[in-house]
Amino acid sequence: MIERLLPGELAWEETRTDPPDAWLFDEETAVIARAVDKRRREFTTARHCARAALAKIGVPAAPLLPGERGAPGWPDGVVGSMTHCAGYRAAVVGLRESVLTVGIDAEPHDALPDGVLNAVTLPAERPRIEALSTADPSVHWDRILFSAKESVYKAWFPIAREWLGFEDADLTLDRDGTFAARLLKTGPEVEGEPLTSFSGRWLADDGLIITAIARLPR
Repeated sequence: MIERLLPGELAWEETRTDPPDAWLFDEETAVIARAVDKRRREFTTARHCARAALAKIGVPAAPLLPGERGAPGWPDGVVGSMTHCAGYRAAVVGLRESVLTVGIDAEPHDALPDGVLNAVTLPAERPRIEALSTADPSVHWDRILFSAKESVYKAWFPIAREWLGFEDADLTLDRDGTFAARLLKTGPEVEGEPLTSFSGRWLADDGLIITAIARLPR
């Protein structure tokens, strides 16, 4: 599914199950030594996907350890993103010479729990979500917005190395499967210009919502 959202510069791997042959480096095993089974399976399968994706761009397997704020540490010269939710795990990678940053997120195609929407949205975003929900109630627009903000953060952090809260990005979703994020926090310079926005794509299909951002060099 996720390939429908990605440019050709990126390699990907996704799965709806936890393969029994998925494995971890000793350093990775130590990270989740005290984790519950659900967390262990998510962590392991996401890295199984990441190593399969890395192989597609000619990068050998290496430990992918959580770093600052939990962001995965990728091999030198690689950008990437991982995601997992109930019944889905995926990873996307690319060479830094071809991709500046990437962020992906997957969520169940279901409404957000009560109270979450107001916690993750700006006042200006809520009427847009309401209008989209009226125009097409078959889509859970609140969950798409939440997922898109997660993708924004995952694309932002490797560049800025700073926290970006839900309140720091103003998102506009379009019914054509795209979204735009206007950053409300001062970002670093990227290719000689301040980072002020991201554009991305979303997909709702087969019980899942997937969002993705890929920023390519000019």
